[in-house]
Amino acid sequence: MKKTFTYLIALLLVAGCGSTTKKLQRGQYDAVIDKTVKKLIKKPNAKKAAEMDRAFQMANERDLDRIKYLKMENNPDNYDEIFNRYNMLKERQRKVRTVTPLTVDGKTYSYQFVDYDAEMVNAKRKAADFFFDNGKGLLDNALKKEDYRDAYFQLRKAAEYSGGQYPNIDALIYEARDKGISRVIVQLVNQSPVQLPAAVEEDLISFDMQGLGSEWVEYHFKHLNKDIDYDYDILVKLLTVAVSPDHSEDTDKIFNKRVADGFEYVLDANGNVMKDTAGNDIKIQKFRDITCTLIETRQYKAVEIRGEVEILSNYPQRRLIKKEPFGASNEFEHFSARAIGDLGALTEEALQKTQQEKVPFPSDVEMVMTCTETLKPAIRNAVYSNRQYIQ
Repeated sequence: MKKTFTYLIALLLVAGCGSTTKKLQRGQYDAVIDKTVKKLIKKPNAKKAAEMDRAFQMANERDLDRIKYLKMENNPDNYDEIFNRYNMLKERQRKVRTVTPLTVDGKTYSYQFVDYDAEMVNAKRKAADFFFDNGKGLLDNALKKEDYRDAYFQLRKAAEYSGGQYPNIDALIYEARDKGISRVIVQLVNQSPVQLPAAVEEDLISFDMQGLGSEWVEYHFKHLNKDIDYDYDILVKLLTVAVSPDHSEDTDKIFNKRVADGFEYVLDANGNVMKDTAGNDIKIQKFRDITCTLIETRQYKAVEIRGEVEILSNYPQRRLIKKEPFGASNEFEHFSARAIGDLGALTEEALQKTQQEKVPFPSDVEMVMTCTETLKPAIRNAVYSNRQYIQ
C-alpha cells in the first residue's frame, strides 16, 4: 500500500512538471507565473523559481517586442492593444514581486521593476481619442444598424479610457444605443369569422419574453409611441376557427340477472306440504330473472384554430422574410348514462355511471375561449423558433 501511494505521488509530480513545460512551450507564460508563484509562496523551490524566472523573462520580452512593433506602425488603432500590453507587464510585475527577491540553492532571483504608468496613461489617452473619433465618425455616417452598434461599443470604450474627458460622450452613447436597437412590433390580425374580445386578442400576444429579446432587439406588443419607426413587424394572423356541431351518441347495453324471489313449499302427490325428519315444512328458494338497459350518452364538441406568423422587415423596403404556421385544438367530451328497467340487474360500475347526468354543451364562444389557453404557447413557439430572423 505504501509503495502504491509513493508511486501515485511520483506520477502526480511528473504530470505537474510536464504540464508546466507544455505551458512554456505553448507560450502560456502568465499561466506558468500564476502557478509557480502560488507554489513559491507556500514553499520556496529551486525548480519552480527557475520556471517562474523563465516565464517572466519570456513574457516580458514578447510584450515589449510587440509594443515596439505597434509603436513603429504608428497606427492609432494600436493604442488599445499597447495599453493592454503595458497593463499585462504591470500586473505580471505585481505577481512576481510577492515572492522576490528570492534565494534558493544559492541563487537569487531579483528584478529591477519598471514603472509603466506614464506609458499606460499616454496609450490610454491616445486609445480614448481613437475610439472617440472613430465612434463619432461611425455615428455620423452610419448606414445600417451594425454601424450604430459598433459606434456604441467604441464610444463606450472611449468613455472607459477617458474617464469623462469628452463632455458630450454620454449623449452620443445614448444616441448610438437608441439607433442601434432593432424594434419589433407584434400585432394580432384576426382574419377568422369569429370575433374575439379585445382583451383576449391582447392576451394571446402578451407572452413571456424570456429568451426572446436580446441586447439589440426590443419586442413591443403595443404601440408605445406613435413616433417609433419599427424595424420589423410580426403579424400573428388568425386564419380559421372551426367549431364542430354539438354531437351526442347513445350506446345501449342490456344487463340480465337472476335474483332470489322468496321461497315455495314442496308438496307431495296429494298436494300436502312435505315434512322433513324433524317435522318441519320443506321449502325451496325461488328465483326470478330481472333486466335493465343502460343507455350511455357521449357528448362531444371540438374546436380548431389555425393561423400563421408573418415576420416582415421594414427596411430598406418592406418585405416578408418568414412565414410560420401555428395551431391549437381543444375538445369537450362528457359521458352520462340513464337506466331503463330494474336497477338491481346492473353491475356496480354500471350503476355508478347512472350518477352522471347530461350537461349543457359549451357555446361556440366558450369553446374558442378555452382553446386560446393552448393557442397562446403555440404562437409564442412560432415567434421564438424564428427569432434569428430579427437582427
